[in-house]
Amino acid sequence: MAFAHSDRPADTAKIVVAGGFGVGKTTFVGSVSEIEPVDTDAWMTAESRGVDRERPGKVRTTVAMDFGRISLPTGLVLYLFGTPGQPRFWHMWDDIARGASAALVLVDTRDLESSFAAVDYFEQNRRLPFVVLVNLFDGVATHALDKVRDALQISPHVPLMAADVRDRRQTLSALVASVQHTIRTTRPAAARAADL
Repeated sequence: MAFAHSDRPADTAKIVVAGGFGVGKTTFVGSVSEIEPVDTDAWMTAESRGVDRERPGKVRTTVAMDFGRISLPTGLVLYLFGTPGQPRFWHMWDDIARGASAALVLVDTRDLESSFAAVDYFEQNRRLPFVVLVNLFDGVATHALDKVRDALQISPHVPLMAADVRDRRQTLSALVASVQHTIRTTRPAAARAADL
């Protein structure tokens, strides 16, 4: 299975897991990774007040990236790279996204403001297919998906779904949907026309 925009062998793909601060990126990667995930979480300190976003109960934040790996039954191996969510680390996103086959943008409907920048980043990067995933904190959908799409002004061609990222099965389903979307959008037009 080959993906566009990647120099890796055909049986691997790099997937970026992006989103604002505290949306669940580290949890997403950790819930599905078949290896011990690598994270660069650091304690939030008093020195970060006024610089970083804060959320009650959140005491750690990713300062570089998260990394994990999952092998799909088809033989495709996905390498997962989670972005940092704090605005002062957004300059790293270009490097993390380089060579990626697809992206999955996590959204927290309790704090939509933190999601605009991530959605905009991938909307502007037309070469990288992405899907948007609403993280169902506590397993509860607080807003209808069409309302989320309208609020974040997500393009109609971008898949939007919801999952509790603590649940490995749901996380894996979201990754598979991301891969399927990438295949549909990056296949040559002639191949897509042959399917009609």
